Amino acid sequence: MLLVAIMAAVIWFGGGMVGAPRQIRLTLLGLLYLAVLGIQITFPKTHPMAVNTGGSAALWLLLGGAVVIFLAYRALIRALRRRAAGSIPAPDDAKPVGPFSDTELNRYARHIVLREVGGAGQKALKNARVLVIGAGGLGAPVLQYLAAAGVGTIGVIDDDLVENANLQRQVIHHDGAIGMPKVFSAQQAMQAQNPFVTVRPYHRRLTADIADELVAEYDLVIDGCDNFETRYLVNAACVRAGVPLISGALSQWEGQLSVFDPARGAPCYQCIFDKPPAPHLAPSCAEAGVIGPLPGVVGSMMAVEAIKLITGAGAPARGQMVIYDALFGENRSIAVQRRAACPTCGTSAEN
Repeated sequence: MLLVAIMAAVIWFGGGMVGAPRQIRLTLLGLLYLAVLGIQITFPKTHPMAVNTGGSAALWLLLGGAVVIFLAYRALIRALRRRAAGSIPAPDDAKPVGPFSDTELNRYARHIVLREVGGAGQKALKNARVLVIGAGGLGAPVLQYLAAAGVGTIGVIDDDLVENANLQRQVIHHDGAIGMPKVFSAQQAMQAQNPFVTVRPYHRRLTADIADELVAEYDLVIDGCDNFETRYLVNAACVRAGVPLISGALSQWEGQLSVFDPARGAPCYQCIFDKPPAPHLAPSCAEAGVIGPLPGVVGSMMAVEAIKLITGAGAPARGQMVIYDALFGENRSIAVQRRAACPTCGTSAEN
């Protein structure tokens, strides 16, 4: 018995002196116990090894039982203390409490305490359906912040793949996603950030044959695409469906955005931009360049406009063109109006 005690002391205290982890020392003690118990069971009682290790299996079985009871009791007490302190969620933590789970209420607490949002506004976000056109420069921050804000259903349509040249500004994607469709890369990032939202990825180009049907499934559309053909297509579909459209654009150091909503008195996109500009007047980011953080600034502003529209907070940028100049740190807003002769939402179009 004394021999076993000495061996146990060497394992515990000696192991501690040399820096052996607690779990390893406990494991070694357990192995020592099983070895001694095996000796008592397999060797005759008169055998020297059986005599030197206690001479009775019953003694070791009682000792082992007492240790098990003690450890179980200690684990129960610790669990009860953690439960009382709130560090362990109740078993039904993932079940909704009303429209939200406890985890969601904690996650969105900073929204809920805002007077302009509150619980009703956060519920509106949870029930909202938002379609984002493009998962690139503007789409990346829009998608990230809509997911973080708790927008319940987010659709994203884009036919591009992630490229190395995207990563300077499209921060929703990462190096390991190069070659992956942008919509699936964005979906992974959004659901990793907030598993309480539903992401609908559409890996295809938005075309006239699907635009009306797709837009009609959503309450709000955000356009962050990089070509005028798609901009006019999205605008027309939103006008026909009576769905608000938040549209943004970038060039080098400057970005702009507006809320186009003819159903509520605001102009549509074609009211302001009757025809696409000549190619040399609106070069792409690949041709003209763009400063990396600019899409994050403008895309975040677009996400704020979306949250305002959904929750009813503040005054959305209807009838305003908001322009941000990053190079000189300036913001300005230009009033814009509906055009009666607009071919998309004007008087002639309505007739």
